[in-house]
Amino acid sequence: MSLRSICVFCGASPGAQPIYRQAAESLGRHLAEQGLRLVYGGGAVGLMGVVADAALAAGGEVVGIIPQSLERAEIGHQGLSRLEVVDGMHARKARMAELSDAFIALPGGLGTLEELFEVWTWGQLGYHGKPLGLLDVNGFYAKLGDFLDHLVAERFVRAEHRAMLQLGESPAALLQALRQWQPSVAPKWVDRQPD
Repeated sequence: MSLRSICVFCGASPGAQPIYRQAAESLGRHLAEQGLRLVYGGGAVGLMGVVADAALAAGGEVVGIIPQSLERAEIGHQGLSRLEVVDGMHARKARMAELSDAFIALPGGLGTLEELFEVWTWGQLGYHGKPLGLLDVNGFYAKLGDFLDHLVAERFVRAEHRAMLQLGESPAALLQALRQWQPSVAPKWVDRQPD
């Protein structure tokens, strides 16, 4: 799969451990070195600011999408290639998805998970055929992976849809997995009874 633009979901906080910041720097730098445009939430704080600054420092193109209501709270990054201010969170997510060929989640909180799960649901429903993945920093997403496997075992999620979410411990490994990914053609419904 050809990738030109990667959307990164990540925390507006730097997290509790320096390794999260290091991973965001590594990802931003790697995207720029690969000639991939970074699309992200437009903030200058937390891991958002770190990934953007690293990509910019490595000569990359960075596009931020931030809702007007969060521009002050997340401190809209003024040094980007382009910062778009939109009406709200729905517009933010739709615009990030529109501009991106793939999605990566760094460590983050509720907003990061919400963005990841929404775009994953869109893929499950066939609204897009774009890959998504987790940069698993120091096992950050291991317990989430266990829970997702539980959803499959309990027949709430198809194995094919669980497999839509790629996992990588380094930016290079994750990007390789995203490039090799093929969209699922399985329907969303695990068990559908006739009416």
